[in-house]
Amino acid sequence: LVIEPGRSIVGEAGITLYTVGSVKEIAGIKTYVAVDGGMFENPRYALYRADYTALIVDKADENCTQKVTIAGKCCESGDVIAADVSMPQVKRGDVLAVLSTGAYNYSMASNYNRNPIPPVIFVQNGEAEYVVKPQSYEDIIRNDLIPERLK
Repeated sequence: LVIEPGRSIVGEAGITLYTVGSVKEIAGIKTYVAVDGGMFENPRYALYRADYTALIVDKADENCTQKVTIAGKCCESGDVIAADVSMPQVKRGDVLAVLSTGAYNYSMASNYNRNPIPPVIFVQNGEAEYVVKPQSYEDIIRNDLIPERLK
């Protein structure tokens, strides 16, 4: 097998959207952009340093003025989605698009830290449709049981 057909077909077709929760600049060291996702739904950077391109959705044509590291919301130092990404000024509330996330994100996603797995949406000709519904907290705990002796 010379290529992996599935990845070559869908890898670049996927885009993951994140909302910026905060921006933290450590002067002279690094700027972190914290988003509402992370290694629970995209573990590829944490596992093998997958290289992603990211952009701010409504600033895609602006000049890049800084390098940032996009960090997830899990309480792990390795919860990074992309490191040293060139971007325009980022602020709370911006929507980031991380490109080429079509392969493996959904199949590798987990409920780590009790985070819900996001939906999968197909978009064609301006029409969007859920193909996997977003998980609710109730979905996450549905199979949990408390043994009688612990009640």
